[in-house]
Amino acid sequence: MATDRYIAALEISSSKVIGAVGAVGKSGQLEILAIEQQKSRDSVRYGQIQNVEETSNLINFVLERLERRPNIAPREITGVYLGLAGRSLRSIAREVSMNLPDDSYITEGVLDSLKRQAMEAELDSSLEIVDAVPRLFTVGRNETHRPKGMMSNHISAIYDLVVARPDLINKMKKAVSDKLGLDIKGIVVTPLATADIVLSEHEKTLGCMLVDIGAETTSVTIYTRGNLVYYATLPFGGRNITLDLKALNVIEDKAEELKVTFGYAIAPSVPSQETISGIPLSKITNYVVARSEEIVTNIVEQVRYAGLTEKDIPEGIVLCGGGARLNGMADLIGKFSGLKVRMASYPGSIKMSDSNSQGIESIQVSAIMYEGMKKSSDDCLQIPAEPQPEEKVEEKPQPVQQQPQPSHDRGGKRGGGFFNRLGNTLGRIFTPIGEEDEGDELS
Repeated sequence: MATDRYIAALEISSSKVIGAVGAVGKSGQLEILAIEQQKSRDSVRYGQIQNVEETSNLINFVLERLERRPNIAPREITGVYLGLAGRSLRSIAREVSMNLPDDSYITEGVLDSLKRQAMEAELDSSLEIVDAVPRLFTVGRNETHRPKGMMSNHISAIYDLVVARPDLINKMKKAVSDKLGLDIKGIVVTPLATADIVLSEHEKTLGCMLVDIGAETTSVTIYTRGNLVYYATLPFGGRNITLDLKALNVIEDKAEELKVTFGYAIAPSVPSQETISGIPLSKITNYVVARSEEIVTNIVEQVRYAGLTEKDIPEGIVLCGGGARLNGMADLIGKFSGLKVRMASYPGSIKMSDSNSQGIESIQVSAIMYEGMKKSSDDCLQIPAEPQPEEKVEEKPQPVQQQPQPSHDRGGKRGGGFFNRLGNTLGRIFTPIGEEDEGDELS
């Protein structure tokens, strides 16, 4: 594929940091060249960074592994698109309007002004507006989704304001820009970007719901008539099941293994008499089923919170995220909702060339890259300049001066010294992606 430019993206989730590099072809297709990930347990909670220093170190470790890939080297990652997700992220509906001179055309400028008005809406001071997504326009007395080119003296619109606590964004900027000196090319709302690549226009038009079950949060986005009508982040995910299993007197890693290997979201008709490492399988099943049913009940209830019914989303539910891979989870959601359920898949506009890809585990970071590709023509990677040979100069005696002490402040720059030593240390502590347990994919 003839490459036009390179895109890099980061997804910082509660269970892992995932980085990816893609190439944008001359035809506009995105090819995923490399994906790396590193497990994270307590530095990020519910999608929000708790420890900036530790998260920054994990990000740097992931980026260095990407840069060592043969199809990436000798390029260096200088900028990234960041995915935004977390417990405080949700949507709030707001209506805005404008009066226009008689018989005015609705132009791109008018629509931009309308969006700015929505973005300036007064909210609780604890929330920051991340984006404004139009749901429906009314031009004169006519409702429409495509107002550009119409004529009227009045236009109004309903926007879904995507909001979050300012701390969610500020800590990401500190970990990525301040600590590592990376250029943040853009911040992308991960669930909305994911919906754009995994949901078809047909599904969005008739009505459907995208559910992303992560480790500690679950995001729900609902579309009808081609537009977003509801978005919410629920404070639970696959890790809740793992933590429940710790009650069987096992450590978290063992509990995760039991969930992945033996857990099933739907109870069998006949309880098993088998034991696993001295633990009755029936007890494992009871914990997994009870928590899975609680999670699914809350997911299905979001339809009511959106002011809709199952009839409004006839195209059903699309699942992604590690928690969606729990045995029987898709069947349980179908059983509780009465809707058809399918797993998310890559669209034809994205080509996966990395064998390290974890299937639906990589969809979110790919969606961040794809959205970044559409938003800007910037290049996120650069080939380092060749060092120029130093000119020989005649040495002159210099007066003896006291040498300044070396500074340990690297000014937010990535690379040698501390980070090289860090990379070596992390390389001994953490397991490379290809050798991780399959159970990590469910967190």
